[in-house]
Amino acid sequence: MDIRDIHTPVLLERCIELLAPAISHDGAVLVDGTLGMGGHTEALLQRFPGLHVIGLDRDQDALRIAEERLAPFSDRTTFVHTVYDGIATAIEDAGAGPVDGILFDLGVSSLQLDVADRGFAYAKDAPLDMRMDQTAGPTAADVLATYGEGDLRRIFERYGEERLAGRYARAIIAARTQEPLLRSGRLVDILQAATPAALKQAGHPAKRVFQALRIEVNGELAVLERTVPAALSQLRVGGRIVVMSYQSLEDRLVKRVLQDAAASTAPAGLPVELPEHTPRFRLLVKGAETASAEEVARNPRAAPVRLRAAERIKESM
Repeated sequence: MDIRDIHTPVLLERCIELLAPAISHDGAVLVDGTLGMGGHTEALLQRFPGLHVIGLDRDQDALRIAEERLAPFSDRTTFVHTVYDGIATAIEDAGAGPVDGILFDLGVSSLQLDVADRGFAYAKDAPLDMRMDQTAGPTAADVLATYGEGDLRRIFERYGEERLAGRYARAIIAARTQEPLLRSGRLVDILQAATPAALKQAGHPAKRVFQALRIEVNGELAVLERTVPAALSQLRVGGRIVVMSYQSLEDRLVKRVLQDAAASTAPAGLPVELPEHTPRFRLLVKGAETASAEEVARNPRAAPVRLRAAERIKESM
């Protein structure tokens, strides 16, 4: 099957519209910090013939697919196997900084969701892996085998915002004394059995737990907290960043960092704002933008997206 049939880039035209003023000149450089299967990058390279893209991804399968897909643009692409908090090093190694544009399409990719044996999807029985980079780090099965009840409850509450976190943690601890939890199907069965009947109609009981495990396994929020400030520091004046988030924890973090960057640093009560206190960035969208009903109908995975964007307007003082 053509990769374009299984991967539909989210908010593609809006991303292009926001980035265009910064990347339409010859010699422009954009970093796609979450390259995935290359859908956004392919469209950007087609639209802007003078653009070079540095594509980052921690998933080697995604990099392989993207490199094949983007082969017609091999002279205008650089691929880097790294977690996106390595953005500054990737840019330095490419000799490309400061850059004109940065794009992040956060969360789990279509490739990771659709390949059953990656273990990301609770609807498919598979080994409990959930690593975005399958060459490094503990799996979800390792987390479930080694974390105590308190730690499991903590990650389910913090990263899944799960009301039944304690109940689910106890059920997992009890179940693993019988046999190791190695497959997603068994974990789903445990969670369903631990869910009160009155709450079973309020959404799939595994959804938030799987999200929490994925975030914990990949260190997603800690990485993102380092990444956004690092990315902002790599933009030239006039450069733009677009970030798409798919769950509230990510979006709140991105919102805070961008708002802080777009705020004056003048002390309260100062009668005149001095140049060194003026904002370094300006926000390009009001609040967070979402996908249209038409786009969600075409691509249901666009439903939770929240897009934020900013432009650098001055150098750091």
